[in-house]
This record gives sequence, structure tokens and C-alpha cells, in this order.
Amino acid sequence: MDNPSNVTEWALGEMLNQPEQLQKAVDEIDRVVGKERLVEESDIPNLHYVMACAREALRLHPVSPFNLPHISKADITVAGYFIPKGSQLWISRLGLGRNPRVWEDPLRFNPERHLNDKSYELGLGEPNLRFITFTRGRRGCMGGTLGTLLTVLLFARLLQGFTWSIPHDLEKIGLKEDDQLFLAKPLTVYAVPRLPAHLYPA
Repeated sequence: MDNPSNVTEWALGEMLNQPEQLQKAVDEIDRVVGKERLVEESDIPNLHYVMACAREALRLHPVSPFNLPHISKADITVAGYFIPKGSQLWISRLGLGRNPRVWEDPLRFNPERHLNDKSYELGLGEPNLRFITFTRGRRGCMGGTLGTLLTVLLFARLLQGFTWSIPHDLEKIGLKEDDQLFLAKPLTVYAVPRLPAHLYPA
């Protein structure tokens, strides 16, 4: 369900509206990696803030509103709710990720929340089900580790490789969702190379 381009688009849009977050991520990449080589897989465990930004984009902007459905095999009571055998169960990804009982100011993009509890160490996974990425359990995505790597690597390389800005005629990026949870309008931004020319393949 989740994909690198969706996470990157939402995170970049949110961070362009809060430039201090964007600068903090770029500063971290410059400090950990520098400007003489591209971000590599081995750098990712040291990019805590970048990982926190990706986690926050997945929490606030899941690519689908619900997880895949499950069927209960037996009568069961969960958190005081009786679920009869044969019931179809859907987990609301929006409901988890934007739950005000779990998240302070849940509609605000705030990567620091993942630094404060050190959940960035988990990658993009969330074992406590405060939000869902790459599904969960035995039938979870076999490519979750690869998905995390590709997502964070794409995001980090785009942040490292370019100075991003909003078009001059806009004050902020419009972050309205369409009915499928994607950006209602394409993300239109300016990207100016910021690394030595030899790092950009011809």
C-alpha cells in the first residue's frame, strides 16, 4: 500500500510550509553525509530527523484510509467490543494516525514527536499500532524493510541534492487531500541543484 513517492511528496510539501523543518533535515544530511557524495544505505541509521520526517508523513498522510480487511475466526471481545465470528474487520489508518488520544495536535506535521520517544529507531514500522505502515502481523508486507530503505533513501537524496522552494506566486503549498488521500493538486515546487556537478549523472 505505502510507497516512497507518496511519503516523499507529502513530507516535502509539509516541510516547505515549515521551512525550519526542511532546513533541519538538510543540515542533518550535510553533517552526517556531507556534500561530496550521495546519501547511501549505510547513512540511514544516522539520519534520525530525516527518518522522523518520513514517519510523520506516513502517520499523517497514509496512502489508503484502511488496512486490508480481515475476518474473525471466532467470537472475540477486543477492548470491550464484542466481535462475532465471521465479522469483517477494517483498521482505520486515518483513525490511528490522527487519533487525538494518542497524538498531541494530531493534524500538525511535527517530526519531533518521533525524536522525543526515539521511535525513529524503529524505521518506518510502528509495533504499538499508533499508526500503520506496510501492514502488520504475519501477513504484513514482506518488503517492509526494503520499502523503508527505498523511501528514506529517495527522500534523503532529494533533500540532499536540491534546494527546494515554493513558487513565488504562492504563500504556502496547498495540502488539501483528494478523496483518495493524495494531494488534490500536483506538488509544484522549484528544485535547484546544491551539490557538485559530478554527483548528478548526465
